[in-house]
Amino acid sequence: MKLFRKLILAFALFVIISILIIFGLEAYVQKETSGLIYSEITQIPSAKTGIILGASVHADGKLSPILEDRVETAYQLYKLNKIENFLVSGDHRTDDYDEVNAIKNYLLKKGVSSEDIILDHSGFDTYDSMFRAKSVFEIEDAIVITQKFHLPRSLYIAKNLDADYKGFEAAPVAYTSSETIKRREQLANFKAIWEILTNQQPTTLEKHPK
Repeated sequence: MKLFRKLILAFALFVIISILIIFGLEAYVQKETSGLIYSEITQIPSAKTGIILGASVHADGKLSPILEDRVETAYQLYKLNKIENFLVSGDHRTDDYDEVNAIKNYLLKKGVSSEDIILDHSGFDTYDSMFRAKSVFEIEDAIVITQKFHLPRSLYIAKNLDADYKGFEAAPVAYTSSETIKRREQLANFKAIWEILTNQQPTTLEKHPK
């Protein structure tokens, strides 16, 4: 019985410490990037490039709601001359899954010139996208466009890679998976900090693998 109680106490202590670490890291990442995030389009300084971070697309090439909100927000920045061009960074790991061209096609239908759309086919995760934007595509001045929950981690990575990027919040919509996404994002802070501390390299440094 004493052993059982000790195990219960140890488990409870582990859970409490884990929760404190998760929320502590979240607060730290948010504090580090709080001055870099904008939600009002009139307030954000202009930049050369808008970086659109990829998300899931359907088999028919249609953008998921989260991704469509990112792309639509980026387009509004472009239309109001807040950015001059786009770096579309997403997953094109296989021929039958292509986030970047799905985004490009969406922008082309909006009337954006193809010359203003740069494609990064190897933005397999947030770290890869930020690393490659700075070191492979040599983007110095940019606005990162993604949802509010995703911006702190994205900009934390960029900041620690010496990238002078700001962030703009995509339209604040309540997605059906919002709580799941939030929990996953909290855990992803561990990964981001580890990637920075270990000076991790992206999956590939190729500029045009496709």
